[in-house]
Amino acid sequence: MVKKPTPTRQTSARTDTNQTAGSKVIRQTDAIASDGNIHVNVEVGSLTGTTVRRQAMFWVATMALFVLFLVVFSSVLLPFVAGMALAYFLDPVADRLQRFGLSRLTATVVILLVFLIALVVGLMIIVPILATQLADFISKLPGYITQLQSLLANENSQWLKKYIGIDSSVIQQNLSALVQQGAGFMTTLLQSLWNSGKSLIDIAGLFVVTPVVAFYMLLDWDRMVNRIDSWVPRAQLHTVRQIAREMNAAVAGFIRGQGTLCLILGTYYALGLTLTGLNFGLLIGFFAGLISFIPYIGSFVGLALAIGVALVQFWPDWIMICAVAAVFFIGQFVEGNILQPKLVGSSVGLHPVWLMFALFAFGSLFGFTGMLVAVPAAAAVGVLVRFALNRYLNSPMYDPAFRRRDPDAGPLIEAGENAGPNAGRDK
Repeated sequence: MVKKPTPTRQTSARTDTNQTAGSKVIRQTDAIASDGNIHVNVEVGSLTGTTVRRQAMFWVATMALFVLFLVVFSSVLLPFVAGMALAYFLDPVADRLQRFGLSRLTATVVILLVFLIALVVGLMIIVPILATQLADFISKLPGYITQLQSLLANENSQWLKKYIGIDSSVIQQNLSALVQQGAGFMTTLLQSLWNSGKSLIDIAGLFVVTPVVAFYMLLDWDRMVNRIDSWVPRAQLHTVRQIAREMNAAVAGFIRGQGTLCLILGTYYALGLTLTGLNFGLLIGFFAGLISFIPYIGSFVGLALAIGVALVQFWPDWIMICAVAAVFFIGQFVEGNILQPKLVGSSVGLHPVWLMFALFAFGSLFGFTGMLVAVPAAAAVGVLVRFALNRYLNSPMYDPAFRRRDPDAGPLIEAGENAGPNAGRDK
């Protein structure tokens, strides 16, 4: 027996004739029912810029509250921000261990134990060496500057005037000013980093509170994400999820990818400079890798420091000086052609200038905690700006004659036109 098709109830729509022409539109969706007839669903909606303005106000208010929160609690946020960043960084590892059959609790315990063991070993082995080299470097820096100035003022360096056309005294004077400014900047930076901790108690609290925060955040990460998702207004769910996915892609691509890249480059530079026999090679290499999250800046600063030390240490052995420079040139080649495309990709969307501005701005306002928050905040703001710009360019606020086409909702027709089955169809 053939079942008789159930007819679809037809819907009708009526446009309020009191509305101003063009202020309302009818969204038409054609559906072919089982009885073979074409039925039309019509939805009346406004194409004014009210929705765009409301969304913009919402996100601006959210950012303002976020900045206010940082201002009020900046003095106690460091261990919590570090713990959240650590949990965010390790969440994919926990998800992978869960797919292998481990519970979330077991995966969290295993990950944090391995991480803490590696951290303790690193603190016991590498940090004392770096601290010793840093203290030695600071104490010998004035002597290195004096030797470098003497080297440039030496009669053997008159080739500078012959081939470049610049007198060595001019270079010596400019170098002295540049080095003094750099030394002042480094002193200010180290002072800021130390003042942000304020005391040994804060530093101890960082190492005690951060693992605890990371443990609970990593344990409940998926649950928190689902809970926050359930709080989103249903009408804005698709938009918020889309923005959240783009933010996650930008932040994850930069934090995880660039963090891994910095670790690899720092290890490479430290080992390479140490093998060349450069004084403070371990310190300079790790420092260059640490600031490599700003494209080109890390390698440039590391190269300048390494060449300065190499000139004083190896002059006039150009082979060793070139070997030191080659370490950075090889690192740049590997970073640009292998590591950067594989680990970071091209979809992060963080311009180096915007990134540096965010680091300086957040660092100036909120200290070291602000520098930790700067990168994800810059990525999030970048996503929001691109989203708002896209909405603006696809709204009547940009072009009053523009009508947005939603492929899932069917064609849009102006109010008062025929809303029948053939309305909006190509003729």
